[in-house]
Amino acid sequence: MEWSTSSARYFWRLMSQHARLYTEMVTTGALIHGNRQRFLHHHAAELPLALQLGGHDAAALTLCARMAEDAGFSEVNLNCGCPSDRVQEGRIGACLMAEPEHVAEAINNMVNATSIPITIKHRLGIDDLDSDEHLHHFVRLNAQAGCQVFIVHARKAWLNGLSPKENREIPPLQYDRVVALKNAFPELTFVVNGGITTLAQCASQLEHLDGVMLGREAYYNPFLLASVDGTLFDCPHPIAERQNILARLEPYIEEHLATGGRLHSITRHLLGLYAAQPGGRQFRRYLSEHANKPAAGLDVLRQAQAFIGQIHSGGCHSSAQHP
Repeated sequence: MEWSTSSARYFWRLMSQHARLYTEMVTTGALIHGNRQRFLHHHAAELPLALQLGGHDAAALTLCARMAEDAGFSEVNLNCGCPSDRVQEGRIGACLMAEPEHVAEAINNMVNATSIPITIKHRLGIDDLDSDEHLHHFVRLNAQAGCQVFIVHARKAWLNGLSPKENREIPPLQYDRVVALKNAFPELTFVVNGGITTLAQCASQLEHLDGVMLGREAYYNPFLLASVDGTLFDCPHPIAERQNILARLEPYIEEHLATGGRLHSITRHLLGLYAAQPGGRQFRRYLSEHANKPAAGLDVLRQAQAFIGQIHSGGCHSSAQHP
């Protein structure tokens, strides 16, 4: 949440035309009672784009799925994987894995109310509900309800005792169990998530599965996306140099500033663009210190680029997934 904003997604799309992008998780309450425009806003260039929903009430989820379709999203993804305490209080996220029948009812309602794909992102299990029997039951029920795409974080989640950060690191990764799901349900689409940081790892997973989702690696090392189309989608194109990517972003920034937006709301997503490059640390520091000032404009971004030494093209999401 607060990471995969529209500005971040527009930036990522400048590097990959084929990766499917996902919004931050948006709760049904935020859409129905909050700033709907903020969460549904997106640029046409971001497509294909999925809206990730967090919610429990089937009627509210269905209403929000209709909103997403009306707003032009390519997919609605139900989050059944987030383990945070705040999310659990609303019976949202990973705790839904304890209610497969309820999730299936919501999925069925959303599928019948819309014409875009309704997908699920989930864990291998939660707490003591982590057997293959329970996992396969969860997938089977929701497939019967109309879900054809399952994005699986290849870890279980502990709802008590571990923080969200610890739940991304401590439970062991079990990619073999995701492959076993694909073998058990070959007609369904399975996308693996968790612990994947290189395109070589992505390619290896795609030998057995239908898609790969990258989260934090695509955020902290966004230039990885510049090689996605050629490496994973067999759609090679010249890899733009980093400074050319920023030059193409400038008109978007100018429009954002002209409508009263702050530079920092965009540049905070650019901090990793020069990761491991000469001058990259200075680029990051300068933007962090100056882009949040009220009068900050494009000159701040250009000055940050001046810290970069000789810039070379190259590249080694986020995600390379089902088309």
